[in-house]
Amino acid sequence: MKHFSNEDIKALETRFRALMINSLSGFKSANLIGTVDANGQENLSIVSSVFHLGACPPLVGVIFRPHSVPRHTLENILETKKYTINQVNIQMYMAAHQTSARYDKSESEFEQTGLTAEYNHDFPAPFVKESRLKYGLTLKDHQLIKLNDTELVIGEIESLHVDDIALLEDGYIDIEALDSVAISSLDGYHKTQRLNRLEYAKPHNPTRIKPLG
Repeated sequence: MKHFSNEDIKALETRFRALMINSLSGFKSANLIGTVDANGQENLSIVSSVFHLGACPPLVGVIFRPHSVPRHTLENILETKKYTINQVNIQMYMAAHQTSARYDKSESEFEQTGLTAEYNHDFPAPFVKESRLKYGLTLKDHQLIKLNDTELVIGEIESLHVDDIALLEDGYIDIEALDSVAISSLDGYHKTQRLNRLEYAKPHNPTRIKPLG
């Protein structure tokens, strides 16, 4: 097994190190964040750092890289306090990846990639029409992580949209029914295959398989 010390890691070529370290956390969700600035300029960017923070209230966190260069998505969120998170599926993942290109602020990634902006239920930030699971959020907290100058954004879900086919009776969302994809490292995209759902674990009781329905 190959071993890297902390000193070895720091000495690696920049791109090699970025790809390797980003691989360590395994499969991550692929999402597009939709925003619009105060002048109506739309922006769309792919992220793999979305995470669940709480269900009541429904909170979602996102980590943004250091704001050492223009970060149009982050800037728009801080300006308008509204944004959308749109899950990426197999049919759109290549267009979604293209949003990681460094377009000028005056260019809309929706237009550049062929994805469609839509405004649902009077929510002021754009959703991605091609996404089958998406939600609009209001900014609730923003923190600088001093250790490496990344930025944490926490939003509360105000508007949730999910295809009927994926929402099961117990509230479970079957993301595989939506053809959702996962990301590994910076550029790996994956289909997934669920093994099982498992019953709630209790001490001294063997884990049992839970019916999907």
